[in-house]
Amino acid sequence: MKESFFRSMTWLHTWVGLSVCWLLFLIFFAGTLSFFRHEITLWSQPAFHSIQAVQPDTQAQKQQLVFAIERLSKQAPDADNWRISLPNDRKPALELVTQAARTEGKGRGKRESHYFDPNTFDELSDYRQTAGGNFFYRLHFDLHYLDRKLARWLVGFASLFMLIALISGVVIHKRIFKDMFSFRRGKGSRTWLDGHNLSSVIALPFHLMITYTGIITLIFMYFPYPILSTFNGDFKAFSQELSATKIQYQRSHIKDELAPLEQILTQVQHTWPNTALDSVSVSYPFDQAATITFRASTLKTIRDEPPTLVFDANTAQLLAATPVKLSSSETIFDSMTALHTGRLAEPVLRWLYFFCGIAGCVMIASGCVMWAKRIRERMKANIKGSFGLKLVEALNVATIMGLPLATGVFLYANRLLPNATLARADQEILSFFITWLAVCMFACFKRDRAVWRNLALLIGVMFAGLPLLNSMVLEGNTWRYLNEKNWVLFSADFVCLVIAFASFMQYQKLSSPPARLVKNSSALKRGVTS
Repeated sequence: MKESFFRSMTWLHTWVGLSVCWLLFLIFFAGTLSFFRHEITLWSQPAFHSIQAVQPDTQAQKQQLVFAIERLSKQAPDADNWRISLPNDRKPALELVTQAARTEGKGRGKRESHYFDPNTFDELSDYRQTAGGNFFYRLHFDLHYLDRKLARWLVGFASLFMLIALISGVVIHKRIFKDMFSFRRGKGSRTWLDGHNLSSVIALPFHLMITYTGIITLIFMYFPYPILSTFNGDFKAFSQELSATKIQYQRSHIKDELAPLEQILTQVQHTWPNTALDSVSVSYPFDQAATITFRASTLKTIRDEPPTLVFDANTAQLLAATPVKLSSSETIFDSMTALHTGRLAEPVLRWLYFFCGIAGCVMIASGCVMWAKRIRERMKANIKGSFGLKLVEALNVATIMGLPLATGVFLYANRLLPNATLARADQEILSFFITWLAVCMFACFKRDRAVWRNLALLIGVMFAGLPLLNSMVLEGNTWRYLNEKNWVLFSADFVCLVIAFASFMQYQKLSSPPARLVKNSSALKRGVTS
């Protein structure tokens, strides 16, 4: 009975993991990069590199808001919405977003963003359209080209399978603590198994947390039955019940003047003394139905939904506010969402998230490769692989090597595409998917050891050349970033060099004959000599 149970758990672990491992690798890969999405966006925007960081204190933010409201009042008085994103430690620029008035039959109006230096309030005219780190953030759960709802269902099923694979993996591990310190090199599939076990066990709490909280973030989409029964399927009513600040107003088409900003800010500061603001938005400015919404920063708290205050923009009357204390269920849900996104993380914790995410990628990749390698080792030399084996090997090459290569091309496109390129951000994303598609197509025809070796070399050369390209097209370089203690840009160059080094090591390893062949060759020589 015991043996049968462990065999069943092993079978479950293997096939549940293998059935979604390539989608899981994409989710983990993009999600891991998303922990530094603001830093990737900063790297992608050379116009931001020279901005001196501004501490988000009350007086500085007041000056920024006064400037922003005056600017928006002149530039877009008839817009449906203004949004002011205030600078912080991770986003140095002041961002003003306008959304044009809705046109009947055409949906929402066009959105435009303008960026300013918060120290001088000069507009950053050399700003470039770029997807930046937000591309990886959205790819993590929206899968870009797929329908958004379908993509989130796929991600949800993959996450559920991941959770089952993790639990069954713990069950079948008889030496879970010993596996943390076991790694046997040059042993074929045994080496891959050790790598799989090591990367699984060493970050197991993170894997369980990130998978479970990922499911929880979209729990109302996967299990809408409480909303269907309590609110008769009215998701808007549920949203307003969940947060009183999510009020839906309609434009009245009656002109009115905005209340003095000082009058509203006094109330905000009284409610949130010494609290930094994250953003301010105005709906239907200069209309009798205008509202102004203040959102507090939650970067250093275990909270995802920011505390919010909504005022009548004409009379400065407080209309709605988030509760000071959340209920137990709201606290648990919001805390889990915050833990998953990692927005609360300081630099050290953010790097810990990142390394644990890398361990997750290694865990998934090693499991994929190990399955195919075990099948190959059991086959005789003159037997061709089955269609299923060839498919797994092709997907392994396409996913494990294709995604890093496509990411490198994405970063090169950011540096090389002219700022005036039409739909520039879309062109960056297109370069990512074209590269990935090219690797996928190539892997359909050739997927042997030489392909892995050549792709490793290509990835190494590409990432090694990225800091050099930066120094050629920008004013800064790695050494200068270090001297100026610009840790974001220095870390970006350093990580590129680490990736290049790891890829060159992989290339060197793959250039040597497999350990099994060396062993067989040595045995053959001894046999001939005797």
